[in-house]
Order: sequence, then structure tokens, then C-alpha cells
Amino acid sequence: MKLHHIILGSICMLATGCSGFLDLAPVDATNVRNFYRNASDMQAAVTAAYGMLANNGEYGYAYYNVSEVRSDNTMNWEGGGNLPDAELDQFKMASTNEIIRIMWVDTYRGILAANTVLDHIGGAEMDDALRQRFIGEARFLRALQYFNLVRTFGDVPLVLSETKSVDEGYSQPRMPAAEVYAQIIADLTDAEQKLPASYAGNDIGRATRGAANALLGKVYLTTGDFAKAQAKLNEVIVAGTYKLLDDYAALWPVANANNQESLFEVQFKKGGTGTGSSFYNNFAPRNSGSSVIKIGFAGGRNLPTADLIAAYEPGDYRKNVSLALGYTDNTTGKYVADPYTLKFQDTPFAEGDADNNWPVLRYADVLLMYAEAANAVNGPGAEAYDAINAVRKRAKLAALPAGLSKAAFALAVEHERQVELAFEGHRWFDLVRTGREVAVMNAHFKGPVVQAFNAVFPIPQTQIDINPAGIRQNPGYNF
Repeated sequence: MKLHHIILGSICMLATGCSGFLDLAPVDATNVRNFYRNASDMQAAVTAAYGMLANNGEYGYAYYNVSEVRSDNTMNWEGGGNLPDAELDQFKMASTNEIIRIMWVDTYRGILAANTVLDHIGGAEMDDALRQRFIGEARFLRALQYFNLVRTFGDVPLVLSETKSVDEGYSQPRMPAAEVYAQIIADLTDAEQKLPASYAGNDIGRATRGAANALLGKVYLTTGDFAKAQAKLNEVIVAGTYKLLDDYAALWPVANANNQESLFEVQFKKGGTGTGSSFYNNFAPRNSGSSVIKIGFAGGRNLPTADLIAAYEPGDYRKNVSLALGYTDNTTGKYVADPYTLKFQDTPFAEGDADNNWPVLRYADVLLMYAEAANAVNGPGAEAYDAINAVRKRAKLAALPAGLSKAAFALAVEHERQVELAFEGHRWFDLVRTGREVAVMNAHFKGPVVQAFNAVFPIPQTQIDINPAGIRQNPGYNF
């Protein structure tokens, strides 16, 4: 029994406090008096905070749309349509887009859950060592969710305590992205001191010290503090807790979840309890019926583009593990050329109810970020080469040629991340982080579709309508 087995009941504890502007409505006072009293109560509250990550507005649906479908890696089947994910894919988003609305709301619901833990844990009767661990977990979760928000929307409200009234929730202003990043760094710096290196039994899947180190390294990389990024990512490497699995294909079977390459995954569990994932249903080719997925719909989302397929070098072992170029129709017996990803295969218990976790951080990501940071600091030295070549070796590819320039090495890392981490929610934010999103995406579209303001998404119109004084639209989206 792992963390995902006990998430459902814990979520119910917080469900009554999830409505309104930021979904930060106050928890009923009677519930507060009768809860958060001891270690068992606080563990339920922390577990509920983890459960929020699986919501549709977070990793259950919205995240892969804003992070992968938005990029040149993947697409939605209805390329010219007006569905919310097709609008996002084609850079035709308005502020009324439903995906960004639910991402905003559900992510703040998750932040509420973390804030609730942090506000109440001081008064609970419990062992102090466990209290400190729970604080570290809550601060890690809050940091991860603010990281996703600030990368997606830019300036966002920075709410650091449980909201006590509706008026308070409706009046939160956007804060500068720099202040949000400062809080993320503070949360992760504290979390890495409080979290253990690993867990056993029911606690497998909770945030570890290595996960906090790696996420902090990614935050520093995103903010351009390359020396700190290199140092923090090096801590993960030298700790020796994680390693690349020998076989890239071993990463994806659901039976091998939370493996030694995994630093942090969002946990899902099928079985009719509401905690299963919909990735394999959503990612199967549209109109494939039961030829690819045997139970439920085939969504045609997060499909590989021609650009991604062409990005794999000849002989790259990851290509045939990561994607199929088509399928055999089980009615006609004919082959249908309709590419889709193979990374999230499972037989669902019911439609949209599978065991696939979402990989947030894994060791290959750490190595490639380290190579990027080391190159930014000192150019492509031996350590940077060693990190990227370890990833390439597993892919059955030759080492990078020696003597690359700093710019050429940076592009090599970008390419390696594109194919190593394809479909996993990194590509769009990688392009924005390196300032390459306009050039790469306009080459992808073969025309001037993307502009600099598209680096962030529009603020949901519902939030502007509620709080027009504190929340104004991002430039470029006032139409």
C-alpha cells in the first residue's frame, strides 16, 4: 500500500473549503476546532494536499496542455478546431479558455491545502520530528504549485496563509514574479532541510530531500542563477540516492512506478475510487476505437508532432519506446498512420481510470539540467559532457563530439531534453526559459504565429471580473 491508496479519503477532509475566487474559502470553524489536533489529523491533511496535484486543473489534465501541447513536441487532434486544448495548441487562446481557468482554480485549491497544513500544524499534539517533516512536505507542495503558476501566468497572487473570509479571497492582488520566485526558493530551502532522503511502505511517493534539491535547482535555472542551479543539482548527483535505470523502457510500466530514477511523481491509482489517471485514454489516437485502448474513449491529445518524430537521431532507442507511428485497426485489419505516445500505457479499470503516475522529476532531467547549468557557468567542460553523455549512452547513442562551443552545447542539451523528456511536460517551459520559444515555434508553424507576449498565458477572465483592481490582463491578450 502506497501514498496513492490513502489520498482519496484525505481529500474529502478539505473538500468543503474549495469554492470561490482562489478556491480559498475559509474552512468551517467547527471542523477546524475538531480537526488538526494530532499526528493522525495532520497526516490526513498533508495527504489531502498531495491529492490536489491529481486534479484536472493540475497534473490530471491542464498541466500537460500548457507544458507540452503548447510546444512543438505535441498537438491536439483537432488542430483547426475551437476546443480549449486546440485553441491552446494553436496560440488562439482567449482569456475565457477553460483550461487556464481550471488550472488557476485547482492550483490555488492545492495551495489552500498546503497553507491549511502550515497554519494548523503548530497547534497539533505530535512528535516534533514528524511535525517538521510534514512542514517540509507542505512547503514543497506549495513551492511546486507556485512554480507552475508563475511559469504559466507570470505575476500571480501570493497567498501564504489560509484565507479567513470571502472578501479576503476576492481581493488578493497579483504580485511580481520575482517575489513569487523568492517565496518558492524560501519554501524549498526550508523543505530540503526537513525532508528525508527516502521513504518506505505507505509513505513511498511523498516528497524527499532529493526532490526538493532538484526542484530548487530547476527554479534557479529558470531564474538564470546558473551557479546556484549547478551547485544544487550537483547535490542530487553526489548524494547517490538516484540513478538512471539501465533500460529506458523500464521507466514506463505501471508496476515500476516510483523507481530509482524517479524523484517525484504525482500518484494515481485505478479501481473506481476517483484516484485513477486518464492519460492513456486521452493520449490514444482519436477515432482509433478499441484498437489502441481497450476501455473507454480515445482522446487524441498530447500526440507527437512531425517535428518531434524527426528530432530523434537514427538509432535512438528512445524513439520506439516513446511513440508508435500508427496502429492496426482491429476492425478492418488495416494499418493506420496516426502517431501516439507509448509512455502511459495501462488497461484502465474504467474510462479515464488507470494506474499511470505523472513523472514530475526524474534523474535524467537532473543530469540534463546540470549539463545546461554547468555550460552556462563555465562552458562545456568535462562535467557537463559527462552528464549529457550518460543520458545519451542509455539511449544507445554516441557521445557528443568534443570541442563544441558554448552555444552549440546549449542547443545539444535542448535537443536532448526534447527527446528524453518528450510527452512529460518540459518542452514549452524549456523553450521559454532559454528565450527560444518564438524562434522555435514560428519555425514549427512555418510562419509568424508566436510573439514574445505568448511566453505567459492569459489570466482567466473570471479572475479579472472578480477582482479588476488587483488582477489585470497580461499584455497582448486584451482582445
